[in-house]
Amino acid sequence: MPFTVLHVCMGNICRSPMAERLLVLAAAQRLAKTAPEAELGDLLRSASAGTGGWHEGEEMNPPAARQITLRGGSTDGFTARKLTSAQLDDADLILTATADQSDYVHALVPGAAARTFVLGHLARLLRELDLSALPPAGADAAAFAARAAALVAAADRRRGETEPVPGDDLDDPWGRGDQTFQRIADDIDESLYALVDALLPTAPRPA
Repeated sequence: MPFTVLHVCMGNICRSPMAERLLVLAAAQRLAKTAPEAELGDLLRSASAGTGGWHEGEEMNPPAARQITLRGGSTDGFTARKLTSAQLDDADLILTATADQSDYVHALVPGAAARTFVLGHLARLLRELDLSALPPAGADAAAFAARAAALVAAADRRRGETEPVPGDDLDDPWGRGDQTFQRIADDIDESLYALVDALLPTAPRPA
């Protein structure tokens, strides 16, 4: 089974779809450089859902879709979903747009707390970790899964009892213009690049 990342926001038409597809894009670009023979789908699955079901079955918000396609990603086949406990159970890493949504995840599936992070908070934690202590990076499914699982556990230990700060939350761009969506997509990209850097470092680890 590929390592599954679940992105969560409110309606699943703006922030979490951008994160879902931009993670695929960033990871695919990294694999193309480091292990072009590898199949991303064997290593990583990126999905998303919303805490509310208002937009279930809809396409993503057009300005969100524009940000994905402008950056070289794909919006094909996307439909909004309402978050379920089964989706949380299936996820190896749960990334929420805001702390309120993390609280919602904890209430729905208390056992998911150790693998649930506000996206911006995780990015800050990753910059504080000693990545050399993780299992070696690799583009085969077993090596990738081992490093990814160890990374989540290390980030949870590093977090300890600390809480995310307000600046970790992603603003809700719904109903706002392309400039706002661009800013939010940039924030998402920056955080996801930190995750991809940790999972698939460009330079091989020294022996």
